[in-house]
Amino acid sequence: MVKADRAVGLYTHLVTSCGGTSSIRRKFTPVCRVRSNDGTRWTVQPGPEGDPVTRDGRNGHSTTEPTGEDRVAAGEEDQWLVALCGLPGVGKSTVAGYVTEQLDAVRLRTDVVRKELFDEPEYTAEETESVYRELSRRAGDALAASESVVLDATFANATHREDARELAARHSVGFRLIEVVCDQTVAEQRIAARDDVSDADVDVYRRFQDKFDPVEGEHVVVDNSGSKVETYRQLDTLF
Repeated sequence: MVKADRAVGLYTHLVTSCGGTSSIRRKFTPVCRVRSNDGTRWTVQPGPEGDPVTRDGRNGHSTTEPTGEDRVAAGEEDQWLVALCGLPGVGKSTVAGYVTEQLDAVRLRTDVVRKELFDEPEYTAEETESVYRELSRRAGDALAASESVVLDATFANATHREDARELAARHSVGFRLIEVVCDQTVAEQRIAARDDVSDADVDVYRRFQDKFDPVEGEHVVVDNSGSKVETYRQLDTLF
């Protein structure tokens, strides 16, 4: 939880920061991806039980892949850079852990990187930029070594998300931006109950809501309000 002497610095950080090698592809047929009207947002939704979901969109389900490199659209990508984004407490780390296992990937977490760089983090804008630069450097090294990479971070700043997308393009690997969402009541309960490396508490979560840059461009939305099994079923359709 956020210590008293770090709370102000953490909130300032939230305000100022906003502005391997093989993939395992599982099929859970009663699941489909639904694309938004503007063509950029994908929501993973359950389909009718026993109703096969096919790539050509039969049975009324939209299953056209997001635009991008042909091999990604064809489901033939072997190396990925996956960026998780979302508010504190929505379950990004749960999602990151599962995706890391599925892709046999390297997982990089900003909470860990920050505390490796700074003995007493103050969550200033400059500190945050240093953390994301180091995150990008480590990700680039792993990609160059033919590893897939999962970035476990809030990515509150849209610029940092675009930086990740460009990093994937430079290394010619598949890219997924996954926005993790969760019912607010559930998220706050999880934050209050957890005890891990993150410094975010419920108060930070509430203040963070208005400071989080809208997620735009091509991305996938995963709802983590329910059980882990329900969340994992959504993720199994993405790679």
